Amino acid sequence: MTRRRRPSGWRIGVDLGGTWIRVRAEDARGRTRSALAPSPGLAGLPAFLARLWQRWKLCAADVTLIVASRGVWTRAERSAAARRLARLARAVRVISDTEAAYRGALGAAPGVLLLAGTGSMALGRDRRGRWARAGGLGPLLGDEGSAFWIGREWLRLTSRAGGGLAARRDLRAPDPAARIAARAPAVLRRARRGSPPARAIVARAQAALADLLVATARRLRLPSPVAVSWSGSLLGADDFRAGVWRAARGRGLVLIPRAPRASAVDAARALARGRGGHR
Repeated sequence: MTRRRRPSGWRIGVDLGGTWIRVRAEDARGRTRSALAPSPGLAGLPAFLARLWQRWKLCAADVTLIVASRGVWTRAERSAAARRLARLARAVRVISDTEAAYRGALGAAPGVLLLAGTGSMALGRDRRGRWARAGGLGPLLGDEGSAFWIGREWLRLTSRAGGGLAARRDLRAPDPAARIAARAPAVLRRARRGSPPARAIVARAQAALADLLVATARRLRLPSPVAVSWSGSLLGADDFRAGVWRAARGRGLVLIPRAPRASAVDAARALARGRGGHR
């Protein structure tokens, strides 16, 4: 009698952001795979993963999939996204990318996660498991203090001084928000070198992020000291992050910074490993 091969049981986490998609996979035998690519967006995710499964020679019946995506906050949004991915795995769960980032950074403990990359927001959780957020409204209505916001403020300043060509070039780009956000590191470098305009923009960005942090902690009535962690390219810079903490403390928030323990994609993979998903 021919013995059937046991499924390898791939557990896969996906972090679907606005700029990049990160995929981490592991199977029951300890094999791992990973991928990093420009984000296809939620609409393009099924096709992207189908191509990736084909390249990795994975069978959908052998996959448990957890997707951490931007733009899925309500139960209806998460369920709709999971249905679009149902053919790609035996079990699928979709959560918010910020929830995954929180779980990676602070686990199940109460506190606030501050995110500042292309966009910005704060996500908090209390001891009863209740969530609260501030920001996260995107470049048209929010993203205060984000890389996009810093790049936009710099372009506004330089455009008034006769540098409007750069602004027009960015606005004509296929993804203008990402193009403008990519200017933030240069603004931070100018601030470190002592440029007064750049320092003023960076200080305002830090104050805006501190506002998100303080608003979230107060909304949940978190007791002092508040555990605070971070995610996103801007907050990876020690000096920039320290300025945000100073601004928050200046608003009366007693906080304890906690370095993130794991990334959002690793948190998603851990969920796939630990309890699978549901359709």
